[in-house]
Amino acid sequence: MSNGFSGWDGSVAHARAMQSRLAEDVVVKDGFAKPLETVAGFDVGFEEEDAVARATAVLLDAVTLQPIDTQVARVQATMPHIPGLLSFRKMPALLAVLEQLSQQPDLVFIDGHGIAHPRRLGIAAHFGVTTGLPSIGVARKILVGDGIIPHQTRGAYTALRDGREQIGWLLRSKVKCKPLVVSPGHRVAMASAADLVMRYVTTYRLPEPMRLADRLVSHRDDHQPDEH
Repeated sequence: MSNGFSGWDGSVAHARAMQSRLAEDVVVKDGFAKPLETVAGFDVGFEEEDAVARATAVLLDAVTLQPIDTQVARVQATMPHIPGLLSFRKMPALLAVLEQLSQQPDLVFIDGHGIAHPRRLGIAAHFGVTTGLPSIGVARKILVGDGIIPHQTRGAYTALRDGREQIGWLLRSKVKCKPLVVSPGHRVAMASAADLVMRYVTTYRLPEPMRLADRLVSHRDDHQPDEH
């Protein structure tokens, strides 16, 4: 597993060039274990006036959704917030928390985009290519592209396109909530991504592994409401 930044000179221009090159290594076809035995959610927040990245990982049994392991890693943030380059800011913390897990997951849900990114390498795709793990990006807002808003039926989804290219799905995971933006990160086919997310949605808007990681990174406890 590489660190995801091999050869990076620290510049924005070089980071964008690296994204375009790494995007060529993304595999948009199913390469995950069948049946899935474990799934994990990953999220990253920032604390100490954005000086420290706080990554969380929650590993669940893929059938029962019972927690197997929960980890938190804090890493000094060395890159400023630059739209479209958030993976370079978040990746060190994500890799650190992955190393702390008791076992590697069969499938990863990451708060952010997969290939639904201007250079087709959002955080979920960057993480997937770097680690080799099957991954899906689940985001709350569109970064690039557009699509028809899905109707108010749980599990409905419509294509997200950038021009003629499909880059993801708009998924109505919960009725009367804004749709999620779902896109393959690595080793997951476009046709599988939305259904895999819905497989792990319970009564909330987010799939359960990501919801639990989000609660942890946001310091929410059981007495505070989740985002609906």
